Amino acid sequence: MGSPKFIPTAEALGTVARDLRFHPSTVEHPRVLDGDRMAAFNRDGYLTGIPIFDAGEIADIRGYFDGILARTLAAGGDSYSISTAHLRYGRVYDLLAHPRIVAYIKDLLGEDVIGWGSHFFCKMPGDGKRVSWHQDASYWPLTPSKAVTVWLAIDDADVANACMRFIPGSHWYGHLTYTLSENDDSNVLNQTVAGAEQLGAPVDNQLRAGEISIHSDLLVHGSEANASDRRRCGLTLRYCPADVRAELGWNAKGVVVNGSDPSGHWANPPRPETD
Repeated sequence: MGSPKFIPTAEALGTVARDLRFHPSTVEHPRVLDGDRMAAFNRDGYLTGIPIFDAGEIADIRGYFDGILARTLAAGGDSYSISTAHLRYGRVYDLLAHPRIVAYIKDLLGEDVIGWGSHFFCKMPGDGKRVSWHQDASYWPLTPSKAVTVWLAIDDADVANACMRFIPGSHWYGHLTYTLSENDDSNVLNQTVAGAEQLGAPVDNQLRAGEISIHSDLLVHGSEANASDRRRCGLTLRYCPADVRAELGWNAKGVVVNGSDPSGHWANPPRPETD
């Protein structure tokens, strides 16, 4: 997912020639994913319920995020505006490159992995904002479409506080037509894939704090408004193989988190000193 403040215009994206087909994982010897889960990712477009951090670790991460959020709100930002955070915050950079997370990503994408995105999606209690059905690939000037998103649950995410919802198998339809919804203040994003439920029955991506899900950049997904009295915060971490090309200067965001970047396309910025 993206945020309107950080999304290239449709006109700009229209100048980028992109391969917007799903590319199944072809890794032959995964180390942490078994054959069934590899097949499930290719078939359904996502994996979920993967434990990464224990209760103490995620509590520490949550406290760190609380501090970032408080400073962001005090400066006039909102709970969705903390984007490309790995270029500003050292501990977010560390999460992007965390070996427990990257182990799953390299099983799906291969040895040469770029981490290029990090965005907190924090739905405050009763904030009234939904995330409409969309495909991540619609927002990103990357080609070919091999990127995946990790969604790290900082808070418990369930139906009551508006967890993400996936439409399994929708990534196989390729890039779908969407409508612009830039004037809809109740929608966090500015694109909507109309009639998405016709592609299949949605499933709720319920996660305990410290767990992750992983989904394809072409998987149709979204979430409802949080009508509960509990916050629902997740950190999205974005990855792609090193052979993916990024246009419009987006290669400046890319960090080599495993293997190498033989072509030198990605800028591979150092860890920020600010934590």
